[in-house]
Amino acid sequence: MIADSTFTYLSIGAMFGLSAGLSPGPMLTLVISHTLQHNKTEGAKIAFAPLLTDLPVILITYFLFSKITQFNLVLGIISLLGGLYVSRLGYHTFRTQPLSIGTPGAYPESFKKGILTSVLNPNPWFFWLTVGIPIVFKAYALSLMAAVMFFVSFYLLLVGSVVGVAILVGHSKAFLKTKAYLWVMRILGIVLLIFAAIFFYDGLKTLFNL
Repeated sequence: MIADSTFTYLSIGAMFGLSAGLSPGPMLTLVISHTLQHNKTEGAKIAFAPLLTDLPVILITYFLFSKITQFNLVLGIISLLGGLYVSRLGYHTFRTQPLSIGTPGAYPESFKKGILTSVLNPNPWFFWLTVGIPIVFKAYALSLMAAVMFFVSFYLLLVGSVVGVAILVGHSKAFLKTKAYLWVMRILGIVLLIFAAIFFYDGLKTLFNL
């Protein structure tokens, strides 16, 4: 039972990590621009920035969430907000269009630029407070390994997918305009919408004791 559930949280982490890594946004744009302007190594460096910048976000949101676990009203509202946030992610992921990969101006110091972009991005705060940390609490209630697997798979796929984009753009600049990329994003969008429905259900269940 624990092994099956641990695999479930591993899969959830992988799905959210892959979605976060491949979704259009400032981080992915920066990776593409650095890869085109310099090389795939410079683009790949940016992928590792969240490993540093997300740590304080996770610690702060974990502390905040741990203080409200006894309040069903707050937990229900957070779950509903998580549903709204994941719905938005799912919608925009499903509606992903071919990305422009024209060469921009130079961006020196790739890793520092990646850290700055990650720090100024509000999405990690919304994700960890309304989605990530609630999942971690549920996983940890099952087993420590389940929570660890969620983190490992999330960041493995987040970093790995962004590095993969840098490599693919470095070798084939047309990749992000292909139907394969669009189909991957559409499938991820549908999966995210399913998770959004689960968050809405959990929120309503918590609020009304269904």
